[in-house]
Amino acid sequence: MKKLALITVILISLMLTGNRSFSQTVTADEQCKNLGRGVNIIGYDKAFWDDYTKGRFKESYFKMIKEAGFSNIRVNLYAFSHMNKISYLIDPKWLHTLDWVIKKGLDAKLMVILDMHEFTQMANDPIEKKEMFLSVWRQLAPRYKNQPSQVIFELLNEPNQKLTVDMWNDYLAQATAIIRKTNPNRTLIIGPGNWNGIESLASLKLPENDRNIIATVHFYHPMTFTHQGAPWSKDTKDLKDIKWMGTKEDKQLIESKLQVAADWSKANNRPIFLGEFGSYDKGDMASRARYTAFVARTAETLGFSWAYWQFDSDFIVYNIDQEKWVEPILKALVNK
Repeated sequence: MKKLALITVILISLMLTGNRSFSQTVTADEQCKNLGRGVNIIGYDKAFWDDYTKGRFKESYFKMIKEAGFSNIRVNLYAFSHMNKISYLIDPKWLHTLDWVIKKGLDAKLMVILDMHEFTQMANDPIEKKEMFLSVWRQLAPRYKNQPSQVIFELLNEPNQKLTVDMWNDYLAQATAIIRKTNPNRTLIIGPGNWNGIESLASLKLPENDRNIIATVHFYHPMTFTHQGAPWSKDTKDLKDIKWMGTKEDKQLIESKLQVAADWSKANNRPIFLGEFGSYDKGDMASRARYTAFVARTAETLGFSWAYWQFDSDFIVYNIDQEKWVEPILKALVNK
């Protein structure tokens, strides 16, 4: 009887310990610190999402990214084009690909951010696309509810234009409520309207009682430098030969703008993730490297985690065609 009683006590103890472990939540501050340095991946790799064995992004890159000194990947998701336009169900093949991405990212010991990147369609017609947006999270949240805390949900990249600040505050509250039904302890990343601009942080209304949220901002100041020659940027597409020399005035501009986010973070007790920054490939490489390094180090000094824009396509840190890192940008990022 004594032996049986002892076994019973041990089993109850293990059950209680297990319950405590299951219920414990990694805080948003801890998660932000764990995110550290990262890079945006596979957003524009259409072939990858059609068949990940034929895309530009290769399985070996997950480990390579980790070994280069990064600790997170921000996976840019374009779910709308893979959804049934009537039922809003996501194509199982696309979901299978995302399953694979998450597994390989975690296997490589990377934090994995699932970033809903349908900002253009949401900006063009947010009322029509609202249910599609919410349906994405109605499907992804329960599918990944048992994933470890290293998987983070980012509700929407760069809400802007017709998706007004007030409208976005309403949408984010509804999406958060949907996610919390199946993921009460999942860390979320949410940014303000107006393109996740730092200047719009003051207008961001996060659920007050939900503290497991990291706020995100994007940073491309000054645009005349970071977007010179970018064909989609009407104000800067014809600019060229603009350098970033790291003068006192150059640095003060960056420091002052990032300090706005730091001040908001402290006042609202919300950590900051710098989800995008970088400069377009047409710029002078030495200037781009100086700029990238200064933004990254300044962000780190302020306690921000970050993800560089981006691995492939443009603003690149890795040249897939030549299968080699863009060394000046890589060194600027990982400080090696």
